[in-house]
Amino acid sequence: MTDSPPPLIRIDGLHKRYGDVHAVRGVSIEVYAGQILGLIGPNGAGKTTTMRVACGIIPPSDGRIHIDGHDVVDDAVSAKSQLAWVPDDPNLFNSLTVWEHLRFTAATYRLDGAYKSRADSLLESFELTPKRDELAQNLSRGMRQKVAICCAFLHEPRVLFLDEPMTGLDPRGIRTMKDSIRECAETGAAVVISSHLLSLVEDMCSHILILKDGEQAFGGSMDEARAAARTIDGGWTLEDFFFHLTEAAASPQDGA
Repeated sequence: MTDSPPPLIRIDGLHKRYGDVHAVRGVSIEVYAGQILGLIGPNGAGKTTTMRVACGIIPPSDGRIHIDGHDVVDDAVSAKSQLAWVPDDPNLFNSLTVWEHLRFTAATYRLDGAYKSRADSLLESFELTPKRDELAQNLSRGMRQKVAICCAFLHEPRVLFLDEPMTGLDPRGIRTMKDSIRECAETGAAVVISSHLLSLVEDMCSHILILKDGEQAFGGSMDEARAAARTIDGGWTLEDFFFHLTEAAASPQDGA
């Protein structure tokens, strides 16, 4: 009997403190190839902090994070080479053009010349080809988001972290983004999406993690969430389940 493949994202007992503020408390998740995890919670629940720690942008206070088997703290370069991170408000280089951002990304990940055809395809998909030689400082909010997304997809990462990825996108951009995320998962990537759009999460995600006050209120598959929600009067919607967990007076429960 063959062993099942390990998770591409493994977070064990993550804590993050800022002085007296305990932003994340004991979060543990596993995301496997082909899965799309929706990370949801009220404002201040610890979603962005969890993603930033998982990407190696800020260090954990306690706990371990592995990306495709590489420890984000002890083997940071190997871990980061396998992932891509798109924040909710990407900071581009104002003095670089759209194409120069892609060239810079290719150099950072040491991609060979073949990246150019993939870069052209990404620009075409996200309707950025006419802006190829435009400086980032001249782009709209939505176009800057699209440039960041193209850069993230360029090296075909095994792991994707996307914080509010639809912010600023027009309807066509949203459709392209959804299709691109699904394609990444279908080709074996693990994807984490943080979003306040519960309809988006329910539509796209195979699994969800709900945070409340930095703690894990629920973690599991959509089917497990539906099963857990059957005890709620009035039936199932993700919105009902979300409010039941995040606005209840009782302490959080773990459904993983």
